[in-house]
Amino acid sequence: MAKFYDVLSPELIEFIKNQKVFFTGTAAPNGRVNVSPKGMDSFRVLGPNKVAWLNLTGSGNETAAHLKQLNRITIMFCAFEGKPLILRLFGSAKTIHPQNDEWAEYLELFPEPFGARNIFVVALDSVQTSCGFGVPLMEYKDDRKVLTDWAERKGEEGIKDYWKEKNQVSIDGFPTGLFD
Repeated sequence: MAKFYDVLSPELIEFIKNQKVFFTGTAAPNGRVNVSPKGMDSFRVLGPNKVAWLNLTGSGNETAAHLKQLNRITIMFCAFEGKPLILRLFGSAKTIHPQNDEWAEYLELFPEPFGARNIFVVALDSVQTSCGFGVPLMEYKDDRKVLTDWAERKGEEGIKDYWKEKNQVSIDGFPTGLFD
């Protein structure tokens, strides 16, 4: 049975800290819905109603584009090990890019992998738990190094060139704000 809460409890915060993967969901008023898997050491709980995650360079920048169009987001965690649980965080987000004043302040919260492109700071308006009985049991092995190795090989200028080519608009043509 699903249960809704106004804030993250200490138990839910501890659950989040133990997860190795989470998913983000966003959508503009028109176009595709985007669901993205995220991992590595990229998520922080900043308070009972506030979370943040560091977004690395990827093939698209859908989350940033969608949030400029319609500022709503869902973040989902699933227990793949241990007691079953699904946790959904609902809210709105501020997108922080490297050129923004707050970038350095929030970047300090994370290890700085090469290719960091956005930080999303999410104000939570609702938290939901559900059973997770249908989620398979899986064993965590390790984080993949492919993305960070690729970004390091590209170098700072190569990453910026990649952003200009691949990350300025969403797959539906919406601007991401990466160079605003």
